Formats: sequence, structure tokens, C-alpha cells
Amino acid sequence: MFTHEEVWRGIDRLAREHGLTASGLARRAGLDPTTFNPSKRITKQDKLRWPSTESLAKILNATATPFDDFVALMPEQPGRPRQAPSQHLRCVAMDQAKREGLFDDAGFPVGHDWDEIDFPNLEDEHAYALEVRGDAMLPTYRDGDLLVVSPVANVRRHDRIVLRASAGAVLAGMLVRRTAQKIELTPFGDATSVQTFPIREVAWLARILWVSQ
Repeated sequence: MFTHEEVWRGIDRLAREHGLTASGLARRAGLDPTTFNPSKRITKQDKLRWPSTESLAKILNATATPFDDFVALMPEQPGRPRQAPSQHLRCVAMDQAKREGLFDDAGFPVGHDWDEIDFPNLEDEHAYALEVRGDAMLPTYRDGDLLVVSPVANVRRHDRIVLRASAGAVLAGMLVRRTAQKIELTPFGDATSVQTFPIREVAWLARILWVSQ
């Protein structure tokens, strides 16, 4: 059984381990920046407010943290988190992802023209990484950031995604809307615009699971 204090302590320590504040951790996970603020931990009626399981799942996903490691951060004297197993993750520069032969028709990585990096085990053999090059995605992502992508993860509205157009262009952004006729995407680096793609012009899209910044 976890106490209210232990769960919030684990969140604070997880943020610090990644060089973030509680607000920064929430922002990285796609949550409202105030989600983990101290003022949100007690209601106006002085009742304990617990973080939702959805918000916990999102921060663990955003930081690639196994649940057991998060639990180890909760006690007043934290235990030593176990070393997560790693996997070799295929990696290619974002501006090179449009090259032929890197993906099959469903968006799964194929071929041998990939670099490899060591990464905590995602238990997703199809996951791969795209490295941001240049400043086209500022202020969201910077040169050198890694977007870890899964072609098998479910994609929902407001998820961060990578989309490949039938013409070959590869874009990354936030999924605004998806219907049977079209996909609307707000690209990283241009938060004021929405690009629309007819379904017939989309080769595939995949969800961004985690970003190394």
C-alpha cells in the first residue's frame, strides 16, 4: 500500500532525476504544467488529492521509467532502482527519414541504413528513434533531441506523432483531428498552423512515445 506522501515524493524525485521541476515533468508528459503543483495535492476542503493513474502512466512513459523504479523512489530513504535492461534502437536523422528503403508500407523500420543507439528496453521491437537536426522544430525540440517512435502504439487525438505523406515528406507534430477522410496535424515549430492531409495522401503515421531532451 502506498501513502499519499510517498506517491508525491516519487513524482518529485522522478522530476529531479531528469533535471526537471514538477511542472517541467508534467509538460514533458503532455499534461497541464500545474498538474503536479503542491497546491493541487490538497483540496480546498483539506482532503488528500492523489495523482491520476493516467498522469502517472504518462510521466513514466515520457521518462522511459519502469514502474518498479518509480516505486523505489517513493520511500523516505529511497532504494536503488534496478538497472533497466537496454535494447539496440534503430536511429536516423529526421531530415533523412524520407529516404526510400527505411520503412515498409506500414511504417515499420526496415533495411540496414540505420545507426543504432542503446536505449532502456521498451518491450517494443519495432520502436525506432528520429534525431532532430537544425532548428526547424524550435521551440518544442532542439537540435540533437531524439524522438522515440512506435509504429504499433495506439494513436489518439493530441498525441505527438510522426506522419509520412505518400509523396515522401516526413513531418512530426501533434495530432489535432483524425477522420475517415483526413488527418489534421499541428507541426512542431509552427504551433499556430494546422496542416490537413487527405487520408489517400498519408502513407502512415506513428506515435512518439518519448523524447530525449
